[in-house]
Amino acid sequence: MSIDWAAFGVDLHLEFDPASGRRAGLERALREAIRAGRLTPETRLPSTRTLALELGLARGTVSAAYDQLVAEGYLSARTGSGTVVADLAGSRAQAARPAADVPALRHDLRPGSPDVSTFPTAAWLRATRRALATAPMAAYAYGDPRGRIELRTALADYLGRARGVLAHPDQIVITSGYVQALALLAGVPDGAVLAMEDPGLSFHRDVVRHARAEVVALPVDERGARTDLLRTPAFAAVRSVVVTPAHQYPTGVTLHPHRRHTATTWARERAGLIIEDDYDGEFRYDRQPVGALQGMAPDHVVYVGTAAKTLGPALRLAWMVLPGRLVEPVVRHKRHTDLHTEAIGQLALADLITSHAYDRHIRACRLRYWRRRDLLVNRLGRHVALHGIAAGLHAMVSLPTAGPSEQEILDRAAAHGLALGGLGDHWHSPGDHPPGLIVGYGTPNEGGYLAALDTLARVLGGSPRS
Repeated sequence: MSIDWAAFGVDLHLEFDPASGRRAGLERALREAIRAGRLTPETRLPSTRTLALELGLARGTVSAAYDQLVAEGYLSARTGSGTVVADLAGSRAQAARPAADVPALRHDLRPGSPDVSTFPTAAWLRATRRALATAPMAAYAYGDPRGRIELRTALADYLGRARGVLAHPDQIVITSGYVQALALLAGVPDGAVLAMEDPGLSFHRDVVRHARAEVVALPVDERGARTDLLRTPAFAAVRSVVVTPAHQYPTGVTLHPHRRHTATTWARERAGLIIEDDYDGEFRYDRQPVGALQGMAPDHVVYVGTAAKTLGPALRLAWMVLPGRLVEPVVRHKRHTDLHTEAIGQLALADLITSHAYDRHIRACRLRYWRRRDLLVNRLGRHVALHGIAAGLHAMVSLPTAGPSEQEILDRAAAHGLALGGLGDHWHSPGDHPPGLIVGYGTPNEGGYLAALDTLARVLGGSPRS
């Protein structure tokens, strides 16, 4: 028996890759055809002799390829019936499902990401080369759960001069991104009750709950998180609070000085813990960046920073500055979570910081995002109410309650190929909340930003250009 392979869109008459061998090439071609649904379940394959003649292969090569795919579950060999394509779970549904008629995404103004095209590739390569040239052999083995001492030392200096953080390298723990840091803190101690800002990122609430901690909503107003409520009976069980003091997400407000003092006073009186999420604290446009809350009460504040907004989320590098009493329990928890964060990126980042290439990159990005913020304000400021524009990589747009709903605006944007963030998903619970949009002006690359603003202006009913 022979198959008209072309009818299935399968090219088995191919130049097999010498590096992988003829058998591997045949296995790969059949495997991909089955995964893609071009060879459907119950399709009978030719005998090993027939296929060997057709492809000019040894019969043993085809037989070995069939045996391998049978072992992997892609094929099924039946006595008296030959070899057929196995019925992979869901393969028919996937093959038959039509493509959804969704407009192509042309402009991305969702919050949460920097312009990754600004990643300092050349500087990172130089830093990596220097780091690898001088790294001890121990850097390639299993390491300290706290992270490489080179990076912890560099961060202690950088955070002190750039963010006002009081840190010693022994107090710093490197994590695989902010999410891991939050999960570790939520799990120490087990069964904790954490207050988290409302509105705030829902995914972070999910992370905390996944760590078996309870979440209590802490309202946010025009002065930031309502830390004054921490002393009320409703928060009596709370021993930890997560705040974004420099630039609250998503409202963009900076925590008022009185609220900062109230939070640290509560922490001292109740032996509480403040988790400071300083996700974009370096990007301030109206004055010098506001110093970290940690400097006011280092024994009661865990400072958490990340390279996700300054360099890029792909690095998966973040850091915690812990009060001394928490270092050992957090390190013990991390050791049982992932043992330690990868070391090569840590060494490269340490070199980037100590060579001051990191500072230069942040200054350049601050100017770039400042210009983008100004373009956003000039283009839309006369048509909508913008909030949180003094810092960060996003702005919040208040929508009139009498106008189109938040979801209608999001749907209209999607029809124009524009992705935005909605405020609705950020509330802890459903209710009659003010509608709004979250516009991330850091996400688009430089060439697409103006076009994205034009589209956003049309969606909101303003003139494309002013």
